[in-house]
Amino acid sequence: MDDFRTPLLPGQMRLEEVSANPAGAAGAQLFLLKGDAVGEPVREIVPSAIVQQLSRPPELGAHPFYLKIIHINDLHGHIAEFMPYGERPIFSKIVWYLRHVRRQAAEAPVAAVLALSAGDDLVGSVFDELLGEDPESYTAHPAYRLYSAAGFDACGLGNHDLDLGVHVLAHAIRRDALFPVLSANLSGSPVLAEATAPAAIFVIQGVRVGVIGLSTAAQLKEELAADRLQVVHPVHVLQNLLPAMKPLCDVLILLSHLGYSMESTSASVIDAGDMEVARQLPYGALHLIIGGHTHHVLNEQGLSAHNIVNGIPIAQAGTLGRHLGEIDLVIRHGWAAVTNARLVPTARLPADEEFERKHVAPLLAVARNLFDRPLGPTANHPDLTTFAVRNTFAAGESALANFIADALVESCRSLGYPVDLAAIDASSVRCGLPVGQVLVFGDWFNLMPFADTVRILTVTGADLLAMIQDNALRVDRPGEPHTERGFVHFSRQVRYTIELGQERSQARATNITFDGQPIETQLARTFRVACSSFVRRPAAEWETFAARQLGLRLMGSQQIPHQDTGLFLRDVLVSYIRAHGGVTEEAGARRDGRLIVMEKGNHADAE
Repeated sequence: MDDFRTPLLPGQMRLEEVSANPAGAAGAQLFLLKGDAVGEPVREIVPSAIVQQLSRPPELGAHPFYLKIIHINDLHGHIAEFMPYGERPIFSKIVWYLRHVRRQAAEAPVAAVLALSAGDDLVGSVFDELLGEDPESYTAHPAYRLYSAAGFDACGLGNHDLDLGVHVLAHAIRRDALFPVLSANLSGSPVLAEATAPAAIFVIQGVRVGVIGLSTAAQLKEELAADRLQVVHPVHVLQNLLPAMKPLCDVLILLSHLGYSMESTSASVIDAGDMEVARQLPYGALHLIIGGHTHHVLNEQGLSAHNIVNGIPIAQAGTLGRHLGEIDLVIRHGWAAVTNARLVPTARLPADEEFERKHVAPLLAVARNLFDRPLGPTANHPDLTTFAVRNTFAAGESALANFIADALVESCRSLGYPVDLAAIDASSVRCGLPVGQVLVFGDWFNLMPFADTVRILTVTGADLLAMIQDNALRVDRPGEPHTERGFVHFSRQVRYTIELGQERSQARATNITFDGQPIETQLARTFRVACSSFVRRPAAEWETFAARQLGLRLMGSQQIPHQDTGLFLRDVLVSYIRAHGGVTEEAGARRDGRLIVMEKGNHADAE
């Protein structure tokens, strides 16, 4: 007799039949594969009764079975966009298309539609605030709640889904996810293991569809280590799982948040991306990889031969709901194959007005109240505009950067972290502010939509000198195209001049002082530098180019000893803005001459 209370032995996993999303694939049975997928190969799946049930292949008639997959990834909470003239629907357009294809499938005798997300379903919009910080302040996981109502069948776990911690995430899954949340290579957190599963098997009209989730180790917050969370190499985990799952499935799909490949530059990829995973598996070991994390727009005009690796098609649908992916598979006796793949631009789709009114509007009302909370006035300074942020933020001194860096120093000190200075780069900001107007929370959220935390680096004076000299090599130079090079702005304690020279390799920092004293007299001193947990990471592509093509020896920041505070950068700065009555000149939104950039003997004016 099978007993679900019996502890699993090493090499064992358990299949549990659970309720599928009632709004999802019509008539689907759902089985979750639970247990340890990372320790060793799976030699046995229990209980035997379910295994025997799933071991029977479907009795297909003369007609093939058609399976359509609708997929998204990296929505980052963009279920709608707040505009000056009202809200612009995003997710309800995806819902319209999903319902459209499901109506079509209902008219066919042997067809089904699965809806899947490859992760990073939240973090990046004001809707993040609805999660709260703990169960008591929790309102909703907007994405999971809407996915449930829309009929999504499964989601993978992305790195940003973990940004608010495993306890908040597990609570959100229990409250709002009527579908399984999958990740096979996360280990060590009992809280997360209880709320998620490594894999799922859907049985639809007798056809068995296995879905495995994988998550990236990239950009995970270090404080997750306190929850004992570990991320295991994805290929190792697949090698453990696939032999045991293959006899139970007619179709095997990997729902991946690993990123497209190790060569991707839009986001860090660790251990292996989808391309590397496909190359390291047996030929055709998976029927499909649906990916995320690197925001690639794949197969826009149909399945590209470049995206079929070792017999395995790879798909990804961009980011922020701009596209949805549509993939068709044909299943016959003993084989299955992808026959069509494409992307559908959501801007061209109508919104599902009934879904928008019934499900999205209540969340919009709560989020709009949060968005419109006034924080205070903004200074009428050109450096605060979006034009300045996107064009000249890394070209010289910035009143906005001065405000952020100085505010971070004061805030850290008031919270008990005795920092000496702060460093801020463009990875912390995405747009500017409405100048000379009342600033609302949503304005600052749009400027800083990430869940970056405050990190404190520990450096010597010699290290700080090297960091400033390194910074001179990264500044945007007149007449050169701009790209993300990792140029940082320092708080008011640091003052210096950048002499550009004739070419980038000749740039150097001079007249460097800290608190009015030459840095050369403080080389043995220890400094604590507050910065973002994401500082300089988007500059990785340029750093590689600069080392290979320009011969520059740049200073890496990831290996510097540091402390992760767990403080959310945006929250810290919002508190500062409230306490100081806005983003004003008096609060620090001004230039003070701390940085002078000299070009061919002339220097830019300091305001």
